[in-house]
Amino acid sequence: MTDWMSPQVVAQNAAAFTQFMHALFGVYVWEWFLSLDFDWQYLSGKRKFRWPLIFYFADRYLLFFALIGILIALDTTTPVDCQALYTFNQLAGDAAVGLASINLSLRTIAIWSRAKWVICLLVVIILGHWALILQGVLLDAEWSDEAKTCIITSTDNTILAATFIYSMAFDLIVMLLTAYKLGGMSRRVNSENHHVKTSMSTASRLGKMIFADGLIFFFIAFIANTLASVFMILNLNPIMSVIFNVPAAVASTIVSCRAVRRLTNFNNPGAEIYGASTGQTGSNVAFRSGPGGPQVTVPRNQTKSGVHVQMETFTRAEEGNKDNFDDDAKRQTVIFMPDGLTDNNQSYTDVEAKGRL
Repeated sequence: MTDWMSPQVVAQNAAAFTQFMHALFGVYVWEWFLSLDFDWQYLSGKRKFRWPLIFYFADRYLLFFALIGILIALDTTTPVDCQALYTFNQLAGDAAVGLASINLSLRTIAIWSRAKWVICLLVVIILGHWALILQGVLLDAEWSDEAKTCIITSTDNTILAATFIYSMAFDLIVMLLTAYKLGGMSRRVNSENHHVKTSMSTASRLGKMIFADGLIFFFIAFIANTLASVFMILNLNPIMSVIFNVPAAVASTIVSCRAVRRLTNFNNPGAEIYGASTGQTGSNVAFRSGPGGPQVTVPRNQTKSGVHVQMETFTRAEEGNKDNFDDDAKRQTVIFMPDGLTDNNQSYTDVEAKGRL
């Protein structure tokens, strides 16, 4: 049976850990470069920045600098302030896990149309999560002249394990809330007796994408957090107890940030055509459902940038002669913000004039 605490085994684990961290850094940098154009669109002002993206950028770049700090701690051969370095690495790494969950929580809040009870529930859970994250930063590290590297002299694996277990429960709650709401919306649409035009498929596709992204995030984060929690609870040796902490943070960050980008970039050319006037009348934005279709003009200061999903429903009512009937058309435009939030205050409902068929 392997003696996990023997110096030879610990040395082998330490070498494997160092190589593993370099590989993870390479994976994350590759992912970062692939999506750098998205970040640049906001940093350069090509896209309007909105406050929920603070969590997206904080998640991406805190983990990026945490990985750099980990490599410095592993590779340096000259004395450094180990306490400050490891405190930053621990805080930034754990914060990345917390921010990844927040990114998915914002999507759930949007799906529930900012229902107060959902917001209150998730805020309480988030506060509890961050209470554990901040407690996990309490560790001691010092420079070892003999080993010529930083070593951690004391830490609380129980708090770290509790943080990852809490993350798993948090992600499960978010996933269940999302699935329940999207499932209910789908059932209501299918049970309607009136005719729904094909533009409803946009909302359906958007809902499926949100659900699929949330499901992928949940399973990846659940597996990564489970591995991290199990090895911290086993506490085989100082190396093996933390070997899966960084992979959990990297996996959660990558999938949550991808979900944010996919929702922001969601586009369906068949749902709506939006044209902004460029002449003297450029203060208005026209919403058109297609050639020759009805048009609604809305002042620019009332519009929001993002993914616009328009749904048109038609209710037919007989009027005397069965061959003649009116078409009551109702158009509703729901705006999905780039940050994943639905703007209820700026949604538009227009009842158009009746037209004889």
